[in-house]
Amino acid sequence: MYSEARQNNTDALVRQHAPLVKRIAYHLMARLPSSVQLDDLIQSGMIGLLEAASKYDASKGASFETYASIRIRGAMVDEMRRGDWVPRSVHRDSRRIAEAIHAVEKRTGRDATDQEVAGELGISLEDYHASLRDAATGQLFSMDEMGETLDRSLGAEGTQASPAEDAEKTRFLENLSAAIEQLPEREKLVLALYYDEGLNLKEIGQVLEVSESRVSQLHSQAALRLRSRLVDWQA
Repeated sequence: MYSEARQNNTDALVRQHAPLVKRIAYHLMARLPSSVQLDDLIQSGMIGLLEAASKYDASKGASFETYASIRIRGAMVDEMRRGDWVPRSVHRDSRRIAEAIHAVEKRTGRDATDQEVAGELGISLEDYHASLRDAATGQLFSMDEMGETLDRSLGAEGTQASPAEDAEKTRFLENLSAAIEQLPEREKLVLALYYDEGLNLKEIGQVLEVSESRVSQLHSQAALRLRSRLVDWQA
């Protein structure tokens, strides 16, 4: 009887939150190349939703929608990785930009400007902005891979973390939160509008009164800045 009740609860959660999958898929599509198929994202997202519904533990403290959103987005990102939709050159350039940001900020002790990062890379500002636009499709790691860490901290796989692992996860989340808070105001606002408010790039551009392309650049730069500042955790 317990198993049947749990299955019924799982089915109800899936039916209730199925629209969440489509909403997240459309949200991601705004930053992805045309080769990515919406149906592929929705299909992988539904798998993520099913996993979330079957593994959700309300005692962990997170709402189901929050937990499911992490699982759905993570499943979509995994599908993208399997499809290898992001050229290796984009990953390589993203690493170079993150390293340049890290070098400038370590040297100056403050936020690196666009001009300084371009100079560190030995390229023009125009080429740097073009690299940021190209990197936009590869920056899903920014919050999504970090979200996967949060996912694990919520007990996604049903395993009991040790006190040491719990402490490590807590420190990571504290460092991530601090790194986000220390971003330049405009980059921090872009992340908040995109991830917290669910706005797409065009809508964010209207709020900031800049082009959609510029929003894409700011998003990529924020993600890469976070990557450069959390380099010890990634190691």
